[in-house]
Amino acid sequence: MPQIKVRAASGHRRRLRAEDLQAPSRPTGVVALVGRPNVGKSTLFNRLIGERRAIVSEQPGLTRDRIYGTVEWRGATFTAIDTAGLDRVAKAGPEGDLPTNTQRQARVALEEADVICLVLDSRAGLTTGDLEVADVLRRARQPVVVVANKSEGREDRLLIHEFMELGMGDPIEISALSGSGTGDLLDRIVAALPAPSDAVEEPDSGELLRCAIVGRPNVGKSSLLNTVLGQDRSLVSTVAGTTRDPVDTLISTPQGPVLLVDTAGMQRPGATKDADYYSLLRALRVVERADVAILVVDATSPLRAQDRHIAGRAREAGAATLIAVNKWDLLDSDERQDRSLLRELRSAYDFAPGTPFLFTSATTGRGIARVMPAAFALGQARALRIGTPALNQFLREAMIRRPPPSGRGGRRLHLYYAVQARSRVPTFALFVNDPELLHFSYARYLENQLRDKFGFAGVPLRLRARKSEPGS
Repeated sequence: MPQIKVRAASGHRRRLRAEDLQAPSRPTGVVALVGRPNVGKSTLFNRLIGERRAIVSEQPGLTRDRIYGTVEWRGATFTAIDTAGLDRVAKAGPEGDLPTNTQRQARVALEEADVICLVLDSRAGLTTGDLEVADVLRRARQPVVVVANKSEGREDRLLIHEFMELGMGDPIEISALSGSGTGDLLDRIVAALPAPSDAVEEPDSGELLRCAIVGRPNVGKSSLLNTVLGQDRSLVSTVAGTTRDPVDTLISTPQGPVLLVDTAGMQRPGATKDADYYSLLRALRVVERADVAILVVDATSPLRAQDRHIAGRAREAGAATLIAVNKWDLLDSDERQDRSLLRELRSAYDFAPGTPFLFTSATTGRGIARVMPAAFALGQARALRIGTPALNQFLREAMIRRPPPSGRGGRRLHLYYAVQARSRVPTFALFVNDPELLHFSYARYLENQLRDKFGFAGVPLRLRARKSEPGS
């Protein structure tokens, strides 16, 4: 689970402008990448999020589940969804109902998206499959951006004029493989996204703490919320997936006002039904707007891979993470006193250093009183700002203690100065001689040093390398 995002100045093949240095705002919406199979949606998805998360292959139809990722561009943040190729499928076949379910997933993504990118193959021109997809999108309420992918050379652009027949506006020519044109695409997407808005009016003090209660189905999220509130605010049931929509509750605590949001259980996309897909996407939106994510795990099975995935998604969205190991009362006394469980938990969540673990029981009330104070402590750490002189002095000392390794050709990284950007997520801009020389392992070292020195335990940090010249 990556915890540092190092963006070099060459990202998306665009020249940096002054507005590129501003910190990202709250997420502004959801963008779905759709099209017929094998037009390069997964390659474009990986390009936009900056990592190889979706599987890329020449074999059509390889993507089945929807894949989510966070994209940041010119101060805006949004969620991108890689979908299966929209295509006519038989109701029965060697794969059973898998193709039909795959198509249903892609159409659910269209329902929840704020902007739709219709990805087309420039080399193939307009095909019957493209016309079928476009016919579906004409009935969509969202703006559609036409993307002419695989436009690597002049010969690849000969058939792009055919895309004008769709009547959906001028196509944006890109190469997801090389990154050319993706900056223009991102500009178009950001312009089409809705303006950020908050569902709940905040106090004038601006000190409202947003906490999202997340986790797998039936781990006790709603029960924990009700115990914190002292009343039955959320529907509680032993049936997994009872909660469909996020439940917002604004409360006052000794530490300050809190917006608690109980979300639907977050399952793997391939394991959910239609209604659960909507719930999953709404839960992801809540997490992206949260200051703190309270991840509830089941003490009887606390080391599930899906729990780690949810925690990673929360940190990727910029939320500090608190893990409540619920149903602690169901363990016998020997299991509760076994310290190896805590060691295993810390090892499983090593991608989130400093994350606090609370052992709770929503049934008996054990540990519940510690949840909100711990959440506020994380919120305060997340809002911490370091003065520029203190930050630069500390980083110089850290680099003296452990000099950066030599890069290609024996070149070594030089850090000229650093500043903390104004952002809801602690973000540090490092002005260096060459961003490519900042290796991931050394960025991890600097992050850990910042975390230990200034108290960012449990909070995701972002380091951004920017090219600069001495004395500039």
